[in-house]
Amino acid sequence: MANPGNLKYSAEHEWLADDGTVGITAFAVEQIGDIVFVELPAVGSSVTQSQPFGVIESVKAVSELFAPASGKVVAVNEAL
Repeated sequence: MANPGNLKYSAEHEWLADDGTVGITAFAVEQIGDIVFVELPAVGSSVTQSQPFGVIESVKAVSELFAPASGKVVAVNEAL
C-alpha cells in the first residue's frame, strides 16, 4: 500500500499531516496486528522529535511510538 504524499514520515513508520495530526503507516498497522491498547500523551504535553511519546500494544508485541516532530499536544483521539 502506497503512503499518501501529503504526509511527512519518520523512519519508525509514524506520520505527520500538515494540520498536526499524527498517526502510524499502513505498513506499521500490518506488522503490529490487532491493536489492544494505546497510551498517548495528555493534552498540553510537549513531545520531542524522534523521542518516544506513547505506546501501542497488540496481540503480537508492545511498541513505543516516536514523535515525527517536536510540538505540544493540543488534542487526543479518545476513540482509540
